[in-house]
Amino acid sequence: MDTKLKVAVLGTGIMGAAMARNLLRAGHEVSVWNRDATKTEPLAADGARRAASPADAVEAADVVLTMLYDAAAVEEVVRAAAPGFRPGTAWIQSTTVGVQDAPAVAKLAAELSLDLVEAPVSGTRAPAEAGQLLVLAAGPDAVRRRVAPVLDAIGARTIWTGRTPLKGPPRGSNLW
Repeated sequence: MDTKLKVAVLGTGIMGAAMARNLLRAGHEVSVWNRDATKTEPLAADGARRAASPADAVEAADVVLTMLYDAAAVEEVVRAAAPGFRPGTAWIQSTTVGVQDAPAVAKLAAELSLDLVEAPVSGTRAPAEAGQLLVLAAGPDAVRRRVAPVLDAIGARTIWTGRTPLKGPPRGSNLW
């Protein structure tokens, strides 16, 4: 299996930009999009392809990573990206969304035939820039293997909390 992937990063604020840079360092082909296009300029200088729209960013992507403001932004941007998705594209959703919003994210993934991995991260700017985030992920086994090179590039450790993104960590665990 080729571990060099085409990855689209939607949202290039502090965390998303750091993730995109680590993906580039790992040798992945990275497309970036941000609502404020000027935030993608430094990433283009590092080798990323600047996309004109979310749909342009995700076209031909093996994996799409979202790191946006909130659940509403996730829905808006992913719907805007919909024309560019291929069925079965892996979607790593790293935006911090509340438990109450997780079902809507899962429903959106199913509607667009995307393979969802919920993957919130723990860490601040310095760990993000160093590729040392802690990733708390949930997703089916087959998708886990497909997204592993991306999670390895952005994090020091990935803790898989379950096979279904909606279920999250086991009851009584201290992961959330």
